[in-house]
Amino acid sequence: MPHTSSAKKRMRQNEKRRLVNRAAKKAIKTQMKKLTELLGSGPIDKVKVEFNVLAKKLDKAAARRIVHPNLAARVKSQFARHLNDKAKAPAQA
Repeated sequence: MPHTSSAKKRMRQNEKRRLVNRAAKKAIKTQMKKLTELLGSGPIDKVKVEFNVLAKKLDKAAARRIVHPNLAARVKSQFARHLNDKAKAPAQA
């Protein structure tokens, strides 16, 4: 346990930040699962809306360094590719 008052304060701050970061990561993972389900069977307009929500959450988390910016870019790119494949599938059929 910390002894100095500054170390105690730092510990309190770290705990608050940890909880905020965990909540942000959980929100991103939940949104990813939601989007994955919709990609399987869902209307394309609903999928686009959910993708935009996910992209916004990822960008905010990356800007605040909760997740690495490369991870955010990679996840957005992967879901965009799936979204484009789903959009092209009805047109070809």
